[in-house]
Amino acid sequence: MLLGSQLRRLRETRGITREAAGYSIRASESKISRMELGRVSFKTRDVEDLLTLYGITDEQERTSLLSLAKEANVAGWWHSYSDVLPSWFPTYVGLEGAASLIRVYEVQFVHGLLQTEEYARAVVRRGMKGAGAADVERRVALRLERQKYLVAENAPEFHIVLDEAALRRPYGDRGVMRGQLQHLIEMSERPNVRLQVMPFGFGGHSGESGAFTLLSFPESDLSDVVYLEQLTSALYLDKREDVTQYETALKELQQDSPGPDESRDLLRGLIQLL
Repeated sequence: MLLGSQLRRLRETRGITREAAGYSIRASESKISRMELGRVSFKTRDVEDLLTLYGITDEQERTSLLSLAKEANVAGWWHSYSDVLPSWFPTYVGLEGAASLIRVYEVQFVHGLLQTEEYARAVVRRGMKGAGAADVERRVALRLERQKYLVAENAPEFHIVLDEAALRRPYGDRGVMRGQLQHLIEMSERPNVRLQVMPFGFGGHSGESGAFTLLSFPESDLSDVVYLEQLTSALYLDKREDVTQYETALKELQQDSPGPDESRDLLRGLIQLL
């Protein structure tokens, strides 16, 4: 995505159409569009030809962008789990790992980055009916691997609003749910994690359309992305007007929910009920 956005900026600066850019690399206009959105892999020759077309002759700048092309083609660690992942999810895992700020509203269950192993196993079993034990364990292993993002040296900021429904809906037995709620309390005390609970008592709120994730990146060339997961696919929205609406919804959810301290008290109260 970063390389694609830089290629798009160079093309637009030179006033070159996608059609002309595609012709220069023996490809279609639609392929240029997919390249600029980061949806396809990059051939070194194609990038070299585009840089020449865009008038990039400085050797250092060319080398930097060609190095980025090589990095873009390196498979991420999560590709080794492709056998148990839906086709649309590897893209999300890559974006999640590159984000500097992850903002989430979740209503169905605890977000994957905050799940305990036992809770994750219960969620995966429910979602992968009929799957063998080995496939379930591989999906759980992927989820635990993703969680390393939150405790890494350069961990992203993680702001989440959990609907109370996600906390009361049981996955696993009472022991699993107690462990999950205690884990949420502990994770919420990390400096990079802000966890709030939207209580039932508040009534209707701005999260009425369902769960969503907002991803922001350290590179200024990359726009924010909204991730919406569906039953058989996922949507990735990056148009400014779409992102703004979800940002507004999340800000309202944060304003209307109890703060982190009060949310921890709510979690402790739920533990007492189990």
